[in-house]
Amino acid sequence: MLTLNLVRRLADEGLTPGSVHRWNVFDPATLRNAPVTVKVGAREIVRSAGTPIPAFRVEMEFTGLKTIAWITDTGEIVREESPLGFIIVREPQERARALAIDGRIRQDLLDVSAVVPVVEPRTPPLPPIDDPRNVRRLRMRVEGADLSSPDLQGAGQRVDGNIVEITDAQTLVAGPDDDDLARYLSPAPFLESDDPDIRAAADQAVGGAVGTRARAEALTRFVNATVQKKPTVSLPSAREVLRTRIGDCNEHTALFVAMARAVGIPSRIAVGLAFVRGAFYYHAWPEIYIDEGAARGFWLPVDPTFNQFPADATHFRLARGGLDKQAAIIPLIGRVKITMIDLEVVPNSTAVLVGNVEPSSGAPIPVLPSRRQARWCLPCFLGGHQ
Repeated sequence: MLTLNLVRRLADEGLTPGSVHRWNVFDPATLRNAPVTVKVGAREIVRSAGTPIPAFRVEMEFTGLKTIAWITDTGEIVREESPLGFIIVREPQERARALAIDGRIRQDLLDVSAVVPVVEPRTPPLPPIDDPRNVRRLRMRVEGADLSSPDLQGAGQRVDGNIVEITDAQTLVAGPDDDDLARYLSPAPFLESDDPDIRAAADQAVGGAVGTRARAEALTRFVNATVQKKPTVSLPSAREVLRTRIGDCNEHTALFVAMARAVGIPSRIAVGLAFVRGAFYYHAWPEIYIDEGAARGFWLPVDPTFNQFPADATHFRLARGGLDKQAAIIPLIGRVKITMIDLEVVPNSTAVLVGNVEPSSGAPIPVLPSRRQARWCLPCFLGGHQ
């Protein structure tokens, strides 16, 4: 069944305190069935529109997310609380509009979800990350996440316990061939690499580029220049992205992966965190396979959203795969803590100074930083892009 029908099914069978139900529901985001566990609690009094309404407290667990809802005997949800702190209350339209929060005191969702790292004290102190592209090696302690998945190993990333080390992708060397490359050349849900328009655009983008690296870099530049960077509330279908040419990191990644597969470059989706202006934000980017010949090659992270080839060494991968894999990191939002314990940057790298120069002193005139724009994406981890 669909999640839309879940509460009706529950009401049809009768809400009995202490009962537990386990069903399979169809998840349209991943095009798969997934188990949901429903636990019915005691009947409580919930106020809706100022009126007390008896409703059962129901706990639901689906794809790692635990939600609490208060449901009436007829299957109406009068209140719902999500693990991300969102509360939904049934109200008349007039009252709901009256409760709207003034824009001056709203919290930015990106600020709430940002992971601001702590820097471990040491002598000499760690250098600041003025430009992530200058990072050559990053070592950090990560808490609040399960780091045991094999997806966290390789492609410039190494995990030992709760210590994560990421090295510059430019230093990667070839190893034994991946024996599962065929799956990363085939079309998949939302990655329509066999679509004629995708194929035509990919052929045009690579042009006369020769070799996997040159062709992949051409695709990176093409996708970055083609897709207008806007938060998008949709499932990131590559074919639709090519048509609308609008989206955030999910759209950039889906289009790149489909186009790369269309021209014979094995490609897959990585999701995790990337460092931007003082914090790590949830992000998605592609990985491509570089075949070095003699049955040797390696996976290389790239980032068409940031126009990076390869991606910088602050890209911390938490999972690989489509939306079904990405859902596994939803419970991590708000729980992950990062402590930087070692950092190497390009020697003699300095921050870019912006502003006019005073002829008398040669010093740059201070320029106040602009207010951060909500451009960096929080991918589908909230059930839609935000």
